[in-house]
Amino acid sequence: MKPWKTLSREVILRFNKFLTVENHKIELPDGRIINDWPWVIAPDYVNIVAVTPDNKFICFRQTKYAVEGITLAVVGGHIEPGELPLQAAKRELLEETGFTSEEWISLGHFPVDANRGVGNAHFYLALNVYKIKDPIEDDLEEQELLLLSYNELNQALSKNEFKCLSWVAPMLLALRNLNENP
Repeated sequence: MKPWKTLSREVILRFNKFLTVENHKIELPDGRIINDWPWVIAPDYVNIVAVTPDNKFICFRQTKYAVEGITLAVVGGHIEPGELPLQAAKRELLEETGFTSEEWISLGHFPVDANRGVGNAHFYLALNVYKIKDPIEDDLEEQELLLLSYNELNQALSKNEFKCLSWVAPMLLALRNLNENP
């Protein structure tokens, strides 16, 4: 199989640091040309599944603009310019929860949308997290920090209480990792 080729790109919207939209001209492997291929640029981000020494999972109960109702969420945030993904994960865990860890496992990094871009997600599992300070409460949404047991977490996943794919995916990858490496 041959990759698609980008022949040209043009910025059609630069809204702010969180969103740029480009129009790409691409060539398919069979030689066909598509002149108007939308491409979305958003910051890469990290999501962290954090587990305490007594096997409690740190989650948030919160609201989000694009999610209907109340949802559960993992810890996460954007990677700052020049920041490595693991540095961002450590920073976000500390800022949002006041917890830290010396045991980090990468769960992988993935394009958010295989055809339109939209940045990359970097998922981590932080083990034996412990609290060292109070969280920085500067997020836009109201949120409540929860410590869920393994059974409570599985029930929440079964009931679709994590309402965003970018939270479900790292959680399932983390549970697989924990089950394979008890």
